[in-house]
Amino acid sequence: MSTEFKLNVTINPDVKESDFNSSLEISPHGGKVNVVRRIIGGLLHQGKRPGSHILVTTERRGTNERSRNNRDTSSENNELHVDTGDQKRAHELKIRSGPLVSGAAYCLSSCSMILLNKVVLSSYAFNAGISLMFYQNLISSIIVIVLGVSGLVSLEKLNWKLVKVWIPVNLIFVGMLVSGMYSLKYINIAMVTILKNMTNILTAVGELYIFHKRQNQKVWTAMFLMIISAITGGITDLSYDATGYTWQLVNCILTASYSLTLRRVMDTAKAVTKSGSLNEVSMVLLNNLLSLPLGMFLIILFDEWSYVINAEVIKIPMFWVVATTSGILGLAISFTSMWFLNQTGPTTYSLVGSLNKIPISIAGLLLFNVPLSGPNLFSILFGLFAGIFFAKAKMS
Repeated sequence: MSTEFKLNVTINPDVKESDFNSSLEISPHGGKVNVVRRIIGGLLHQGKRPGSHILVTTERRGTNERSRNNRDTSSENNELHVDTGDQKRAHELKIRSGPLVSGAAYCLSSCSMILLNKVVLSSYAFNAGISLMFYQNLISSIIVIVLGVSGLVSLEKLNWKLVKVWIPVNLIFVGMLVSGMYSLKYINIAMVTILKNMTNILTAVGELYIFHKRQNQKVWTAMFLMIISAITGGITDLSYDATGYTWQLVNCILTASYSLTLRRVMDTAKAVTKSGSLNEVSMVLLNNLLSLPLGMFLIILFDEWSYVINAEVIKIPMFWVVATTSGILGLAISFTSMWFLNQTGPTTYSLVGSLNKIPISIAGLLLFNVPLSGPNLFSILFGLFAGIFFAKAKMS
């Protein structure tokens, strides 16, 4: 509630200042008294009761008006205190609930996208990972463009210089998505999660040789534990598939390459934009838009289009619901991760990302009836522990 009051005084411009002042006299207290009051005082001196009645009534009216004004002001001050208190409590509640809500949204969208992609590729036996990637990126591009046009998000205007700088990043990005699709098709979610830890090792090695960034002893110990868990997990995997493991190895290499290349290209990309910056949403749009012509080329090259138009699964409405939802969730991860990172910080974000692998792995094992042995379960749990230890080591 606003408590700012403005006093507007209107003075007749035809009245001169001398006329206005002449109707006033200096009071004993330094103030000015209206000449009318002097006349009424004279009447009282002569014992005229009507004048006395007028004066008393006038003073009572003034007193009553001042009392009402004081009550109104007091009431408004009370309302101000109440509103200020309510706003303060609402602000504190928002601060406390912000990280929890954003973290839950990030974890939920991440888990759901992986599970739905697994349903599309395995449960529906859809053998066109490139086409699925193309469809999901098309959905993401349309949504981001609509959000940008409506003014809900800020988008950097694309130009040819920016596109040329970004093409190497996008080539790796497409390869990363496609290899991830095919590895998920052949390997259970828990093992995909454990094998993805190898990406951290490749990224750390790349940072050492390219950026000369050294890691502490705890980080290297955590990465050694990751290697052990990946090897023992593969050996004890009852549903081992060489094709799937090959795709996952390729995915780890491309994911690490994407991270390193993005870091190198980022400064150059910012320099060729009009604003001198490139936010996360603009990068999402840039990656998804540039992936569409490349994805179409790969679909034609590997003859996926003939499979897709003849596949029986595309006639199932629920298949399109799941595929579309997984695409929307892929975009949701970008927004919820930015939201969560803004509400917390890199340390909490990294740790929660590692902890998030636990429910994903458990859900993957339970929902898809994965054959599991005791040693394999131990390898998976050991790998999850190594991932959390790695995140904690990076914080130190």
